[in-house]
Amino acid sequence: MAQNTNPIFPLIPVNSWVSGVAANAATPGVTANTTKDLTSGTIYGPIETAEATNGSRVDFIKVRALGTNVATVIRIWINNGSVTTTAANNTLYLERTLSATNVSETAEQPDIILPLNISLAPSYRIYATFGTAVAAGFHLTAIGGDY
Repeated sequence: MAQNTNPIFPLIPVNSWVSGVAANAATPGVTANTTKDLTSGTIYGPIETAEATNGSRVDFIKVRALGTNVATVIRIWINNGSVTTTAANNTLYLERTLSATNVSETAEQPDIILPLNISLAPSYRIYATFGTAVAAGFHLTAIGGDY
C-alpha cells in the first residue's frame, strides 16, 4: 500500500557549487582519484548537503570546464552524512566521461549536465572525484531544493 499518493516538492530552492582545484589554490587543476569506494584520495565537495530535518532534492549537476583539460571521467558519489573513509557510507551513483577541452576566447566550452533527479535523506551529501589529473579543473553546480 502506498504511503504517500501526493507528490512532494522542494520548499526552498538550493543552488550549491564547488570548483575542482588542487590542494594548492595557486596551482589550479584536478587531482586524480582512482579509488572505487570514496575512502581515500582527493574528493571534491560536498557539492550538496541535504537539509538536516527533511532532506533535499537534487535535479542535476552542471559541469563546466575552467580551461584546457585532458579527457577524464567524473564520478558522482552519495554519502550517508558520515565519514567518507568508511566504504559502507558511500555509493557510486553516476559516472560520465568528460571530453578534452581547449580554452578559447572565441568558442564556448560545452556545459555537461549530469541528471540526478534524486531525493536525499536528511544530511546525506554528494561528492565528486575525477579519474585523471587535469590542468584547469572544473566548476560543479548542483541545482535542487530543500524539503
